Amino acid sequence: MRYTVIVNARAGTVLEAGADAFATRLEAAFAAHGCGADVHLVPPREIDDALSLAIEDRHAMPVLAGGDGTINGALPVLIQADRPVGILPMGTVNVLGRDLGLAGPLEQQVGALCRGEPVEMDVGRVNDRLFHSLSGMGFFSLMAREREYARRRFPFSRAAAFGIAATRSILFTRPVMLDITIGSDHRLVEADAVLVTVNCFEGADWRRPRLDDGVFEVHVLNAGGLYSRGKAALSVVSGHWRDSHNLASFTGDAVTLTRRDKGRGHITFDGEVERKAGPLRYGLLPKALSVIAARPASA
Repeated sequence: MRYTVIVNARAGTVLEAGADAFATRLEAAFAAHGCGADVHLVPPREIDDALSLAIEDRHAMPVLAGGDGTINGALPVLIQADRPVGILPMGTVNVLGRDLGLAGPLEQQVGALCRGEPVEMDVGRVNDRLFHSLSGMGFFSLMAREREYARRRFPFSRAAAFGIAATRSILFTRPVMLDITIGSDHRLVEADAVLVTVNCFEGADWRRPRLDDGVFEVHVLNAGGLYSRGKAALSVVSGHWRDSHNLASFTGDAVTLTRRDKGRGHITFDGEVERKAGPLRYGLLPKALSVIAARPASA
């Protein structure tokens, strides 16, 4: 098997290792599993074009290497592919990578990818915006913005950047008043955070047992103060978040979020942040994307 690997040249893993050293290591990892790899390090603005060319080449399996945000940005190209595409997670959180069973050192991820099988996964759409795993506002959007700011200040320490971002987000989150419609259920809530996930996450490591279950899960956090907000954040890290008294969760295949202040708010899509106004209408694209997973396709 031969692979064409499109790598985000601005990914932290690449910057830490150096472009040439990273490309050599990646090629060696594929070779160790009896696979050939053509590695292309490209700047973010050129990823879509490079990925499109890789998908068109029927002599090699296309692979996209980058973090959740890189994968998010390439979703319009990925969902148009008429065959499976490999993913190599290289971000800070790597939500989708963990769901696909791709974790650990680069060599371990490449081995899992080479032995993997295709799975189909649902994709979420918010108005005209796609996302593969998570969309949120309040604490979650502030966390994404603070993390990006901290990464620029501490480019070679992901742990420090994450810790600083989390602390500032807990301190500076402000509640928002929302109308939430989930199917036929309508409610008005004041929330420190709202998180909409494509299918349901479980456990301390936030993994989805299924990627094609055809539902959104909506989590509404109303912590009611700095101490409670910090405690709720700790419950997320420790894996006991579903037991939090400040968290309410609902499921449905269609969700609408409307800010009562009618303003433009920051919304995060797989870690990427945008300002959006008006009602946010969430809909599912069932089994819209085929990707290579380490786990069996029937899992």
